[in-house]
Amino acid sequence: MSSRRKFITQSAQATAALIMVPDLLSATTAQPIVPAGEIGYKQEALGYSFNSLEPSIDALTMEIHYTKHAAGYTKNMSDAILAEKVDTSALAITELLAKISSYSTKMRNNAGGHYNHELFWKSLRAPRTFNMPGDALMKRFKESFGSFDAFQTKFSDAAKSRFGSGWAWLVGENGKLKVGSTPNQDNPLMDVSDLKGTPLLGLDVWEHAYYLKYQNRRADYISSFWSIINWDQVNERFNQC
Repeated sequence: MSSRRKFITQSAQATAALIMVPDLLSATTAQPIVPAGEIGYKQEALGYSFNSLEPSIDALTMEIHYTKHAAGYTKNMSDAILAEKVDTSALAITELLAKISSYSTKMRNNAGGHYNHELFWKSLRAPRTFNMPGDALMKRFKESFGSFDAFQTKFSDAAKSRFGSGWAWLVGENGKLKVGSTPNQDNPLMDVSDLKGTPLLGLDVWEHAYYLKYQNRRADYISSFWSIINWDQVNERFNQC
C-alpha cells in the first residue's frame, strides 16, 4: 500500500505540473514495446517530445542529452565499427557487447553508450497516469527483494552510491532479479562487467542526464525517476528474459 500511495502522490504532482504547462498535452505518448534484444545500431526516434517528461526531466536536458550526448555515442560507435570491420548484419549489438573485451576502448565506451541510452529512452514515459509493474513482475520483486519498496530503496541506493559517472540497473538472470550499477557506459551484457544479466531497467546517473535541473542533487533526480518509468516496457523485457 505504501508503494501505491507513493505512486499516487507522484502522479498527482506530475498532473499539477501539466496544468501549469498546457503545451505538454500535445506531446506524443504512444510508444512501441521493444525487447532489449532488438535494439540495433542506429539511434531511434524518441517516440515522445523533449518536454514530455517534465517536471521530472526538463525539455532542454532531454534535447541536449538525446541530440548531443546520445547521438555522439552512436556516431562514435559507427566509426569504431568501420575501423574494426564489424559485420553488423551478422552480429547483433547484444552479441558485440557480450565480447566487448575483444574490441577497442572506443568501441566499449560508445557501443555501451548507444545501447544504454536506447534502452533508457524506451524505459521512460510521460507522468500522466497511474503506472505500476505488472502482477508477475511485482511478485518477482517480492521474491527477490522482500517488497517493491525494498527494491526501490536498493535501486535508488545503487544509483546514489555510484561514484562519478555510470548507471544503476535492474537485471534478470536465471529467473531472478538483481540490482547493481556499472561505471561509465558499461552495462550488464558486457563480458567485462561484474554485474551480469539482461537489463530490464537502467538509470543514467551521468551528470549530463540531470545537472541543468538538479545540479548536485542527484538524489532528487533519482526520486523523480520513479514517476516516469514505462513499466509496460520493463514488463515486456521481464517476460522475455
